[in-house]
Amino acid sequence: MQDEVIFYTNPQSRGRLVRWMLEEVSAPYRTEVLEYDGNMKEPAYLKINPMGKVPAIVHRGEVVTECAAICTYLADAFPQAGLAPLPEERASYYRWLFFAAGPLEAAITDFKVLGVEPDAQKQRMAGYGTYTAVLDNLQHWLKEHTYICGERFTAADVYVGAQIAWGVEFGTIEKRPEFIDYAKRVTARDAHRRATVKDDALEKEKA
Repeated sequence: MQDEVIFYTNPQSRGRLVRWMLEEVSAPYRTEVLEYDGNMKEPAYLKINPMGKVPAIVHRGEVVTECAAICTYLADAFPQAGLAPLPEERASYYRWLFFAAGPLEAAITDFKVLGVEPDAQKQRMAGYGTYTAVLDNLQHWLKEHTYICGERFTAADVYVGAQIAWGVEFGTIEKRPEFIDYAKRVTARDAHRRATVKDDALEKEKA
């Protein structure tokens, strides 16, 4: 099938986010499950993603890695889903996609995973400043907006929504009311439910 997406993933990875996006756009896709201690590091897959990480997709012969990039790509490749930004939504769409992929991810990794908190001088060098500043910034935006671009759900909500939902669930993002409410809104979508069922079934098979 010419338009089929080949989806490389593991159910215990950020691939869950990409499957959600694939379900949102109703893309025809084939799932290739890779193992962390196995074929994820073998030459065949390293030709696709030399990082040896999932997720990745191949569509029309082109490789796309990095979850934010994949979400953006799929929104453009399957425009009938209506998840790409309208002209007036582009500023918010790109701003918060890159914010979540950059400052938010870095702050969580440093502060919550590695236990690193930059001092006042190093905060000027760190793109995120402080973990608290990142959360305050995102909280302020969600206090004023139903979705990232306003009142309409877009691909930015898949990426940002997954980051927030996982963070709240696993304790890497504080359980602030705006985060909890936003996570509930985006994960209540049918596409998210379908994706979760599929990945949960894969995880049970591996257990």
